[in-house]
Amino acid sequence: MPDVTSKPTTRMERDSLGTLEVPTDAYYGVQTARAVANFPISGERLHVEMVRAAARIKIAAARANMEVGALDRKKGEAIVQAAEEVLAGKLDRDFVVDAYQAGAGTSFHMNVNEVIANRACEILGGKRGDATLVSPNDHVNMAQSTNDVIPTAMRLAVHALSGPVLEEMSALAHSLGGRAQAFARVLKSGRTHLQDAVPVTLGQEFSGYQVCVEGWVEILTTSREGLLAVGLGGNAAGTGINAHPEYRARAVKHLVALTGAPVRSAKNLFEAMQSMAPFVRVSSDLRGFALDLTRIANDLRLLASGPTTGLYEILLPAVQPGSSIMPGKVNPVMLEMTNMVCLQIIGYDTTVAYASQAGQLELNVMMPVIAHNLTRALAILAPTLRVLREKCIDGITANEEVCRRYFERSTALATALNPYIGYLPAAEIAKEAVKTGKTVVELVREKKLLTEEQIAKVFSPEGMTHPGGA
Repeated sequence: MPDVTSKPTTRMERDSLGTLEVPTDAYYGVQTARAVANFPISGERLHVEMVRAAARIKIAAARANMEVGALDRKKGEAIVQAAEEVLAGKLDRDFVVDAYQAGAGTSFHMNVNEVIANRACEILGGKRGDATLVSPNDHVNMAQSTNDVIPTAMRLAVHALSGPVLEEMSALAHSLGGRAQAFARVLKSGRTHLQDAVPVTLGQEFSGYQVCVEGWVEILTTSREGLLAVGLGGNAAGTGINAHPEYRARAVKHLVALTGAPVRSAKNLFEAMQSMAPFVRVSSDLRGFALDLTRIANDLRLLASGPTTGLYEILLPAVQPGSSIMPGKVNPVMLEMTNMVCLQIIGYDTTVAYASQAGQLELNVMMPVIAHNLTRALAILAPTLRVLREKCIDGITANEEVCRRYFERSTALATALNPYIGYLPAAEIAKEAVKTGKTVVELVREKKLLTEEQIAKVFSPEGMTHPGGA
């Protein structure tokens, strides 16, 4: 016989489309349940930082609505407490809507509203699903709309996630700078067109990488600041309908306190809802940085190639065996991983770019996919930069013997002869060096083109790698 004392596993909830069963132990409600049924797409969720950002918005909104007398204080305090529990990660399992969902993020937004409302019902001594006690729409969502909450949450989430990325970018630049100093006197052959070029130091080569990364730190920092102009208070279309005249300023003030960031109200709430420009700028900066970072990674792979048939000018830390069949092989795996992450970030940016132009009139309904791709890009970049620095860059050493050998045998050393014997005679020296296998310096001595004192100056590290050094 069935156990008649067992508790029911579902409860009935009602929305504007009718009733639907919801798991009894779920904090989410009927609209979330519909979204779960409608969008069994990827199994992926919007980044948890979007949940945290939405919780901060709900706290700010509840406090602002209580202050202007629009929200009953008991209900408001329960909403704040429930949202604080969301912020602390206590209700994470109840955010179940797929990343690919209803346009504008309404499904995700209602998921947040329902979880907070149902937890607030419990705090007030009621039961989950009792919308008469605390309503997801009328109370948690008071003076708000998906259309101003989601773009504001996106701004807060991207701002939060870009902080660790900027920290790791700065740390990477510092690490590259350390290598530049360590290799300051390691002479080597420069290369252009993958052919021998005038000598450089390995330190100069690394200094270029350092400054490149530092430049992207400055660029991304500027774009990040643009995220802090939020459209909260615009409600459904930017007009602020259903909101108290003081709500907007008060809600933004509370967001400043909750985030610790200089959040400000956007100059125009319609533009803040229509345009995805702040996200395009950040995503584009990540793409640009990824292009340069993958170039640097490729350079390091090339400089470390070998050990017997490649350049082998630098040695990378060995972190794991490189082959399942070739004994002793060690591959540049940290750099390869970095390349793959950079390619993924470029792909994410492509999605953000296409989605940003897909809005119509008062709203861009593609916000969920923008949020999903941009937060994922930031989330994978920070740990990538950390392990790249710790497991690769910090441990790079110079193969000074190989660098010196390439430097001495480079026919591009003939360039330094231009001021003394002219371009065409210097070109003949270079061709003779290739033909005979002799070095440029050996031919200069043999032909008595320079004195020993001149040779020492012209072919010194300073003479070869700095303007006027000779």
